[in-house]
Amino acid sequence: MSQAFRHPGTRPSARATVRAVALLVAASCAGAAFAQEFNWKKHQGKTLTFLANNNPVANALLKHKADFEQQTGMTLKVDSYQEQQMRQRLVTVMNSRSDEVDVFMSLPSREGMQFAKAGWYADLSELVKTASAKDYDFADLSGGMLKDATYEKQLTGIPMNVEGPVLYYRKDLFQKCGVTLPRSLPELEAVAAKLKSCEPGVTPFVSRGLKPALPFTYSVFLHNMGGQYMKDGKSQLCSKEGQASLALYAKLLKDYGPPGVVNYSFYQISSLYREGKAAMAFESSNELRNVMDGGARLKDTAVAVLPAGPGGSHPTVIGWTMSVSAHSKNKEAAWYFVQWATSPAVQARLALDGVAPPRSAVAKSPGYKAWTDEQPVRAEWVAAVNELARTGTSEVGYPIVANPASRDFIGQAATELLLGQKTPAQACADADKQLDALIAKD
Repeated sequence: MSQAFRHPGTRPSARATVRAVALLVAASCAGAAFAQEFNWKKHQGKTLTFLANNNPVANALLKHKADFEQQTGMTLKVDSYQEQQMRQRLVTVMNSRSDEVDVFMSLPSREGMQFAKAGWYADLSELVKTASAKDYDFADLSGGMLKDATYEKQLTGIPMNVEGPVLYYRKDLFQKCGVTLPRSLPELEAVAAKLKSCEPGVTPFVSRGLKPALPFTYSVFLHNMGGQYMKDGKSQLCSKEGQASLALYAKLLKDYGPPGVVNYSFYQISSLYREGKAAMAFESSNELRNVMDGGARLKDTAVAVLPAGPGGSHPTVIGWTMSVSAHSKNKEAAWYFVQWATSPAVQARLALDGVAPPRSAVAKSPGYKAWTDEQPVRAEWVAAVNELARTGTSEVGYPIVANPASRDFIGQAATELLLGQKTPAQACADADKQLDALIAKD
């Protein structure tokens, strides 16, 4: 994250504005030094189709769409959908081996193995070597995230961001109600209960309840309680730790969450918190901009990782990649878009919208520190993201090719508890039977 960042809903100081302009000019000059050696207009006149999902990373990137088109002379056609619909569209296109999609964003932690095995990713390894601008600085990208995006020596995508679930909480309500952030995960329920009694008109705790989206946040509960998804080729959702984590997660949402929480994903959670209707929101670090939009929560919000549990602190850390379709007829041109989107200059711009970069040089820049120092919530957000990157695990769901399907079974077990349809033992036992069958097919 570079330059003097301006958070939505705030006005930059004159000094911050000067820093931003100076750093942007420096970045532009650095790029110009290589303009004669790297021809950004090599594919001028071509049209690329980007299958985008409506999340903060893609939305921040597409604000600069015109810059890409001007720099390359290409036209970027954008087909944008909500995340689940985007994946359905992608599966349809890929199964038909259609060339109508050139580039798309992907989560290696979710569908990486599945998509790679199906042959849907173009291998970017050679393009990185032969078709990169000298100032692209591939070596500065997160080595861990590049490893996550590599399958049998094929580079399936380039990291776009660093993210994971963090706890946004109202420090003003905590102070009013005489509570503090718990040191232990099991103590979270007691804090929620006090908030509910003190401020009955505010939802004490909200996190994901939508079945396919829920494992992203639930996984932190599982790992912090000392659980794991698999051991010796068998599902462990019904282990003592697994049952305890499911029971706690479901109880928090059922007893202290909003009505209809089974339909909640990031959009509903961020809106509820931004409007002052939730005291705690456990949601993606990517949602900083949406949570702070308008500035109402700018002064009263603190950010932290989820408290440790009996198993320690094991936050989830993942990242989106920009990938090229194996069926695209414009692979090199598509790589130009990927290269532009993941370049130091663009990564610095995305940070203006609270997108944590996978580039160390950008994250360590003076401009980033200047932005951090301007608001306490930003410093807390940065500290939380850094902790995710340092100590986190990317295991969300089962580490198998059928990871997306495994998430549905996890979500189903939690939903049954939320709706009071089963006990934790019944819900996890039924899930384990289905998950063991899924693992056996892997």
